[in-house]
Amino acid sequence: MPTLKDDSPNGVIVAKFNAQWISYSHTLVAYAAFFSALAVSCWTHYYQIVKNEYWGYPEEWFPSVSATTGDWYPARSIFQIFIAIAAGPRFLLVYLFYLITDRPNHVYPKIHAIFGVIRALSCGGWVYITSSDDHFVHDVAMITYIVATLPWMLGTLAIGPDNKKALKWRKITASAFFGTMIPMFYFFIQHKVHHVAGAYTTYAFFEWSLILYDVIFDAFSLFDFSNIELRIVDIKSREGIINAVPEKSKKSKKYSRNIESMFVYGSWSNLRGFVVDTYLAFVYWSMLTSLALTIWYFPLWHMGISGYEAFLLVTTAPSLLGIGFIRKLVSLNHGVFHLLSLVGIAAYLLIDPAQRLTVVSIGVAISTLTWTSIWVENSDSTCKLERHALTWSLGLILSNVIKMAWWTNNPIWPVMHKENGGWNQVGLLLGIIASLEVMFRKNGEKIQRNYPEKKKSSSGSWFIAAAGFGSLLFALHSLLTDTSTIIRWVYDGYPNTGPQPIPWGAITIVAMSLGLVLSSYRKIVTGKPWYVVGCVSCACMYYYPAWNGYYGGLLLTIYLMSLVPTFIGVVSQHPPGRTFFAAMMTYNIFCLAHVWVVAYAFVPAGEYMREHTEYILFAIMAFIGLGIRNASTNYTFKHLQLNVLHLNRSLTRGGLAITIVLGFLVAFSRIPSEKPVPYHPEQKAFTAGIWTIHFALDNDMWASEIRMRDAIKELEIDVIGLLESDTGRIIMGNRDFTQFISEDLNMYSDYGPGPSKHTWGCALLSKFPILRSKHHLLPSPVGELACAIHATLDVYGQEIDVIVSHNGQEEDELDRILQTTELARIMRESKNPFVFLGYVVSVPGEKIHSILINNGNVHDIDKTDYDRWCEYIAYRGVNRIGYARVSHGRITDTEIQLGKFQIIENYNPETWQASDNRIQENEVNEELRFPKQFKGEGVRGHKYHVFDEPRYYI
Repeated sequence: MPTLKDDSPNGVIVAKFNAQWISYSHTLVAYAAFFSALAVSCWTHYYQIVKNEYWGYPEEWFPSVSATTGDWYPARSIFQIFIAIAAGPRFLLVYLFYLITDRPNHVYPKIHAIFGVIRALSCGGWVYITSSDDHFVHDVAMITYIVATLPWMLGTLAIGPDNKKALKWRKITASAFFGTMIPMFYFFIQHKVHHVAGAYTTYAFFEWSLILYDVIFDAFSLFDFSNIELRIVDIKSREGIINAVPEKSKKSKKYSRNIESMFVYGSWSNLRGFVVDTYLAFVYWSMLTSLALTIWYFPLWHMGISGYEAFLLVTTAPSLLGIGFIRKLVSLNHGVFHLLSLVGIAAYLLIDPAQRLTVVSIGVAISTLTWTSIWVENSDSTCKLERHALTWSLGLILSNVIKMAWWTNNPIWPVMHKENGGWNQVGLLLGIIASLEVMFRKNGEKIQRNYPEKKKSSSGSWFIAAAGFGSLLFALHSLLTDTSTIIRWVYDGYPNTGPQPIPWGAITIVAMSLGLVLSSYRKIVTGKPWYVVGCVSCACMYYYPAWNGYYGGLLLTIYLMSLVPTFIGVVSQHPPGRTFFAAMMTYNIFCLAHVWVVAYAFVPAGEYMREHTEYILFAIMAFIGLGIRNASTNYTFKHLQLNVLHLNRSLTRGGLAITIVLGFLVAFSRIPSEKPVPYHPEQKAFTAGIWTIHFALDNDMWASEIRMRDAIKELEIDVIGLLESDTGRIIMGNRDFTQFISEDLNMYSDYGPGPSKHTWGCALLSKFPILRSKHHLLPSPVGELACAIHATLDVYGQEIDVIVSHNGQEEDELDRILQTTELARIMRESKNPFVFLGYVVSVPGEKIHSILINNGNVHDIDKTDYDRWCEYIAYRGVNRIGYARVSHGRITDTEIQLGKFQIIENYNPETWQASDNRIQENEVNEELRFPKQFKGEGVRGHKYHVFDEPRYYI
């Protein structure tokens, strides 16, 4: 090879080539790996690779990536060989990109390169460890690869060289990559959960498109490397010299897209501070959402106003900022006050509920005071203020993701502890570390004014600003503190229930993120057209069930999140004392109204708010509209520095992208993989139960889902009605305990009338498929509104109807008569066998109970049991085997009632008759008996009581 000489006498160039060939070789070899495997697999094992656990050819006719590359020889070996060859160019690609973006004292290029290496290594993990070798390791490597791809792509867009063509195509490819995940996810669910024929083939096409987008995204590095030449030098020769890449000091401006301006404030300390503030915002939202939940415990047990409701007023603590020395004290010690607020997280250490509530209230007061102080302190700098508004909003979204991972409970709530899945210690430790970081954080870089200050002649109305922010805060709390809340608002009966919380809760995360991204476009979000969109979407969510209502809810989610930075900016510019007092009182009034629409029977003048959620929605949208008008004409931009603003928004978008991916991973991990199976299919028997569970908050104010699950599982209950189950409100923490129990026990679920229907709720869990269901609002002209679910189940191939119902309280006899009459009509008109599981509020044999049994044409499960008061089980068209009553074990104040039944082959309603003949337990097939462990002292406080043992019949 001829020697190429350079001016320096340090070596001989033995070879050189343009760095673009790194991109070319990686792209060609990577595509060769996948598509050669596809061709060979289709040629050698076509029918095997298109077959899945449910369908084969011709329903499924195109293979997935994993089936193509990991299951069969020789395609698997060919694929692995090409991937091994591609590893060299891939690592070189990561290294070269790091070299052209690195700057002294800048951490982002290094972090980006680390993710690139993790991505390459995890690729080797899922390529060389197939699902048949080790399914868990394969899945972990695949998930790691997908998660690492997110910061890799976003980082490439953020710090890549200033090449318009590369930037354009990378944006298109990245958008296509992440956009494809949503339909791919949808068709995977159709295949895995609903077993739809052909869905896996459609899924496979989306999966293969991800491969195309992933590889071609890295291929656009050829534009970055076009002016780079790699040379191999013999350093022992003194006839020539070359540097592998141009010296950093000689880089042309066209290699980087204004990197200095982007990262002058982009040091590790800024990234660390952003993460810390986001976590502290998560802590704030965790404490705020726990306040009403812990308050609710007391009126729940008092069955009326308890006095503890006054603790809600601690949210007005920011009014103390109107006192000068307090404002100064908090302003100078944000880290200290963040640390003090953590008593709200440490409250779980207290056993007594009243003490726990008191400490939680202190934490909420201090945290709310601290955050509003931060806003007020930074009100003279739009960049700083928006940064804190963004982290505050990102903390809300993060709390949604974490709640979705914990089945709608927050692991650091004071109703959680180690025994029921709490991570309070971890949350408290991280909070302490975050608070210390704020305490010792450097005061930050001085911001230079490089943008003219815009001044307005008027600062607008402080009261309208306060009312607007208070209304927005209430809307966020009531609708967007859990991914399932809007879904439950619009939930309807089978088969058209609308979206399920899993996986569609992940789409709520996407909508919240889109709204926060849109918030930077101030002219749009404060415009009249966008406000009209918000009002229409709110109306759609309230008035339309199922999918149409959910679409309205998603659009409303985007709308509300888009307003947050603007409303915080406006409210912080006014005198803090009176402004934040008015704002938080607006929030508090809406919180009370939000309770009164359903709890009207227990509060004075409650009849005026009875079932009028539309009043609340109209009021908050009206106040928000006034706030928007105020903001559009009076919001002042101050000390606006564009590079800092860009950095804040870039960090936010990166955080949002991470939360979106985490949301989808959580949703994906929670999708059930198996069909529910009843406990005794051989005998074609089933156990049905009824239980009033007091909103999944036990007698000692701990979340009770795990203990409820254990009782239901050990009692082998196939069908159970759960009453007082609507926890999708502020006062119940916006939770949905049915998700955890139904997923953990592998049961179908029907939530019943949602939070927008103003009942205390009823839910149905079933090991048998729910064919049809209808949600009823029973006649209630005077008292509390009663609810019912009338469902048709497929029980061993036979249709059996079930009603789960909750009648009104004892004081309103007319209501209970009308409600029971309607329940009887539903049962009487059904031609199927029937099981009634309800809360009737009557003693056996009295008027209301007789209406149910006689007019409903059903049989009481045990006429001789006169000790009952509210809960009843009745039946028709099935063989009654046994009846039992099980104590609640301090989970609630109401027992579990159980009936054990067998289906009747060729059921004839004209000839069926019930028998009241009782038999001894030893006369019953052992597999049809109730579990033994609940005899005597039982387990965990659950035992057979009243009779001391179950009763059996023939």
